[in-house]
This record gives sequence, C-alpha cells and structure tokens, in this order.
Amino acid sequence: MSTHRNVELPRADPTPTAPVRHALANGATWEGVDVLRYKQDPGVPFKDVTRQVLFQQPTLGCELRYFEVAPGGYSTLERHEHSHAVLILRGTGRCLVGDAVHLLGLHDLVHIPAMTWHQFRAGPDQPLGFLCMVNQQRDRPQLPTAAEQAALADHPAIAAFLAGPELPLP
Repeated sequence: MSTHRNVELPRADPTPTAPVRHALANGATWEGVDVLRYKQDPGVPFKDVTRQVLFQQPTLGCELRYFEVAPGGYSTLERHEHSHAVLILRGTGRCLVGDAVHLLGLHDLVHIPAMTWHQFRAGPDQPLGFLCMVNQQRDRPQLPTAAEQAALADHPAIAAFLAGPELPLP
C-alpha cells in the first residue's frame, strides 16, 4: 500500500519574469507586484488611478500592466505613436477612442490605434480594472492642446464624456 502526501512546492520568486504570478483575493492586485502611481509627471490630469506591471519580456518586446480606476476616476486624455490593447477585468465604465464613446463591461477588449485620442472612466459605484498590453519601448503620451480639446468637445457625446462626472451606467 502506498502512502500519498500532499507536498507544498515553494512558489517562484515573484519577479516580472516569474512563470506564474498569483492574483490576490481582492482580484485587483498580484503577489509580489508593487501598486504604483498611474503617472509620475506632475500636472498630468487624471483621477484615482493605479498601475501594476505584471509582465515584462524583452524578447517579446511587450509589457502587460494592470490599471485600477477608482469609482468616478479617469485616466489621462492622451494619444501616442504606439497602439495598445485593453481587456476589462473588473467593473464597468466608459472609454473614448477616437471620436466615439463606448460602454465597457467585463471582458470587453478595446483596441487603441496609434495617434488616437483615448481615455478610460470608471462608473460612479465601482472600480474599473483592466489589463493593458503595450510595447516595452514606447513613446511618451501626448496631451491635447486647447484647440485639440475644443475640437473633441465639438462632438456632443465626447463633450458630455469629458465633462464628467460619470453618469450611472444603464
């Protein structure tokens, strides 16, 4: 008769290249991953956003990050030369991509083409959490000039989106 023992194997060192990164019980943080400020530059307009770098792989040339936007918070209105993809993991909200505002829900995938204005906003009652896949080497975001922001606001749906505060989602 053989005896079977459950053996707990040690987990890998939680580095950006760890083979497995375990999510914590709250569903919005990962073990061994620092929760960082969304932007380091002072004066960049955003509200209540954090970021976590989950994966960096130079041989793939990409970085996977998790962003958490608190209820009523929003990311920076910006554009840049690189494209990226966003997958919603938590909550609901809205996003601006180009000249359209979209409702966001669990597992929605958003493609943001290069040089396209974009911004993410959480609804008023729950956080909006999303994964973002970007190039590891990328350009710095560009903020809109006053004239560019005025041109965006010529679209009534975009003007309402940018004005906030966020309306309850249907």
